[in-house]
Amino acid sequence: MNRIDKKFKDLKKTGKKAFIAFITAGFPSLPVTEKLIYALDKIGVDILELGVPFSDPMADGPVIQAASQEALRKNTHLVDILNLVKKARKKTEMPICLMTYYNPVFCFPDDKFILEAKKSGVDGVIIPDLPPEEGKGFIAAAKGRGLDTICFLSPTSSKKRIKLISGISQGFIYYVSLTGVTGARSKLPEDIRKNVRLIKRYTRKPVCVGFGVSTLSQAREIKKIADGVIIGSAIVKKIKENSGSPDLIKRVSNFVAKLNQ
Repeated sequence: MNRIDKKFKDLKKTGKKAFIAFITAGFPSLPVTEKLIYALDKIGVDILELGVPFSDPMADGPVIQAASQEALRKNTHLVDILNLVKKARKKTEMPICLMTYYNPVFCFPDDKFILEAKKSGVDGVIIPDLPPEEGKGFIAAAKGRGLDTICFLSPTSSKKRIKLISGISQGFIYYVSLTGVTGARSKLPEDIRKNVRLIKRYTRKPVCVGFGVSTLSQAREIKKIADGVIIGSAIVKKIKENSGSPDLIKRVSNFVAKLNQ
């Protein structure tokens, strides 16, 4: 049982739901990212998503795109992020997933990436542009090493698709709450409850909701119907607002803590 499975098992025992935070690795710098990892663990973030900067994202909205571009300008590479996780593992057991596009993994390449990610202490990977039909080899190899591949479902997913993803996804199922890219929204889609219930008819795996969630009230609403909530753009925006401030870690931590009340 890896850290992700253990976390959901522990949360279930206490009747709690997972709070999953996303930050872009290397934004505003890798040393700051390292400090944020420890700070977010300390305030009770259940699972951390570390975004791997990529030049041509397909799922990221403007806030995360801008953060990725800044990290790339500072020469943040996948190997640097793996080394960061390895270093952080000396101080934290918080489950850590990498959210990356497939190109950096392909160039690593697959087998080496899986081996190095597991050795570094990464628990799972989320790859938006690697559909399971094309990623069977990667998913099987990752599973063999104990590295979870977390797959997506969306409001447009058919029942056939739900069954497929329910059988393949490990760790949890990532439900994209809307059709579009990441980013804060003033209102959650009305079909979330219905769609999460439908997914849960086909799986016992945790279902976590992300994309568009940015406020405490929205997070609480999601936790009533799903096994976890994922917040990214709002956190990355807060990091940007405090970039260069000596109080960045404190301000971001306080902001995230309020979202997880």
